Amino acid sequence: MILILDYGSQYTQLIARRIREKNVYCEILPYNADLKLLQQDVEGIVLSGGPSSVYANEAPWLPDEVISWNKPVLGICYGAQLMIHKLGGHVASAKAREFGHAHVVFKKKDPLFQRLTTDHAYSVWMSHGDRVEKLANQFIVIGESANSPYAVIRHESKPYYGVQFHPEVAHTSIGEKIISNFLFEICRAKKDWTMQNFLKSQIESIKQRVGKKHVICGVSGGVDSSVVAVLLNEALGDQLTSIFVDHGLLRKDERQEVDGYLKQHFKLNLKTIDASDKFFQALGDQEDPEFKRKTIGRMFVEVFEEEAKKIPNV
Repeated sequence: MILILDYGSQYTQLIARRIREKNVYCEILPYNADLKLLQQDVEGIVLSGGPSSVYANEAPWLPDEVISWNKPVLGICYGAQLMIHKLGGHVASAKAREFGHAHVVFKKKDPLFQRLTTDHAYSVWMSHGDRVEKLANQFIVIGESANSPYAVIRHESKPYYGVQFHPEVAHTSIGEKIISNFLFEICRAKKDWTMQNFLKSQIESIKQRVGKKHVICGVSGGVDSSVVAVLLNEALGDQLTSIFVDHGLLRKDERQEVDGYLKQHFKLNLKTIDASDKFFQALGDQEDPEFKRKTIGRMFVEVFEEEAKKIPNV
């Protein structure tokens, strides 16, 4: 498994997508998650970018496990700066910020650059206001740009890498190769993940966790809740009752569309509740979007719980 630690980057989900496109399993966790039980499963770690500065008060930190595990690490933008900061280097605000296309030249041959040419300027995507000013001990420069002399760095003896650019975005011309090289040349990751395998493992996990108990699932008509309902139905069958709460804010005829599709195509035991009058009454003539958001969420829970109590033996 490749562990992605999220530092608030807008591209974190894209990092996961790029890894999964290579048929490698990965998970995204917040940087402050408890990692103690994951060591045996992790083949490599990716530190995402983020909007923070490593020297700011209450800046997101680097978990001790990232270093103590001695696993391959790829720090991206903020992730690279954080690793250097943690290990004794210096990060500061850049005199010339880089946002957009830049050109990086690889100065040394390295497994991260497998099938890429040194001393060639590659187009990459930068998005940072800080930069590394002094490397931590035993780190060396293996790539540079006009405004980032430490654009690509690595540890001399450990598989720790940092890139100031974003290899996960399409604007970085060699991003796919960088990620692939990190996965297979450095992490030696297993190329055995597919969506079919993921579905199978999740279904088995649900079965083991639920046993013979009955489950109630709330459905709003959106993608997230509908996918959960279908997945639970595949695992539990008759043990599942799904409650579709129509709050009256769906598109025209969407309630009938959702109800019919889930019942006909997936054979869901679906109970559809028209609660539109209750929602409209609670919303009244309010125009504040935050008030409406909270009211809709609260009412959905109230209606769901009210209907769930009517289902026996749960």
